[in-house]
Amino acid sequence: MANGKRDFYEVLGVAKNAADDEIKKAYRELARKWHPDRNHDDPDAEERFKEVQEAYDTLSDSEKRKTYDAGGAFGLGGGPGGARGFPGGGFASDLGDIFGQFFARGGQRGGGAQPGRDLEAEVQLSFDQAMQGAQITVAVPTTEACGTCGGSGAKPGTSPRVCPRCGGRGVDSESQGFFSIQQPCPECAGQGSIIDEPCETCRGAGIVEETKRYRVNIPAGVHDGSRIRLAGKGEAGFRGGPRGDLYVTTRVAPSPVFRQRPDGNLDVDLPVSVTEAIQGATIEVPTLNGSKKIRIAPGTQHGTTQRLRGEGPPRTKGGGRGDIHYRVQLDVPRDLTAEQREAVERLAESFNGENPREAILGGSPRPAEGGE
Repeated sequence: MANGKRDFYEVLGVAKNAADDEIKKAYRELARKWHPDRNHDDPDAEERFKEVQEAYDTLSDSEKRKTYDAGGAFGLGGGPGGARGFPGGGFASDLGDIFGQFFARGGQRGGGAQPGRDLEAEVQLSFDQAMQGAQITVAVPTTEACGTCGGSGAKPGTSPRVCPRCGGRGVDSESQGFFSIQQPCPECAGQGSIIDEPCETCRGAGIVEETKRYRVNIPAGVHDGSRIRLAGKGEAGFRGGPRGDLYVTTRVAPSPVFRQRPDGNLDVDLPVSVTEAIQGATIEVPTLNGSKKIRIAPGTQHGTTQRLRGEGPPRTKGGGRGDIHYRVQLDVPRDLTAEQREAVERLAESFNGENPREAILGGSPRPAEGGE
């Protein structure tokens, strides 16, 4: 590009319309790939690491991303003329904010300690498990603090030393006219400390990869897409940082009878015969705990809803139980005996040609087009 910097989207390997989670995922993978402590033999790793950090710090912030998209390579990355590509210093404060916020966070941790990332997992549940609650085991690829070095990244018997250049802050400050830019310390690659003798097991990372199994308590009444947080069960922190969290998303198999509603209640399509709807009837309906009887009033219409309070699933918030809504579905017989057909014809005659469509046809009966 004209200013010598690669496009930030290209750096992270994502499309220009990439979602935030895609950008975050790409950054984490590349940051781990190019971290200087993992690439002692690659002289270009440090520059690539800085490039990835700079790209992510811009694209992960919605306002800075808008500014970058509007100005392209010159929006946040410097360019010809003016103060590092900002004629009149228009973007000076934005640039200072970008580096200041990101690298200040790194410096405050001290010694390069960084929190572990959060992890995501899914569990498949039957409808009954979702309604009653369950205990499910999930296997999660994750990281753990290296047992050899205790997470320090340094060879046993040695310790990381404070970077003499930045004093452990992990950043360098450089004055550019009327503003100051913070950037990663080149001596320690922004970590604040230097490992002279890396641990042979983790190669200085302080963490190792492994698969962990966790027992997850699924509360009764969860929906498809519910998220359960297991604090401190995510990846191990880098160089002694705190662990991330594990978020478990539930996937609930559909029931042939019940449908979950967003409000915590259930829907049921309830077949009702024509004679039951006309005369009224007491019928059995399904619940989560066997069957119960409800009364269908005479003249019940198709689509009418009746509710059984407190017979739905337990509410995950606020306590109590939800309701079940039964939606009447008229079951019109297709095959009639001669006797049944005669009975229906007599019933039709008894209504003296009543037309239920009068209201929508303007108040007077009209023959259907094409009718005999």
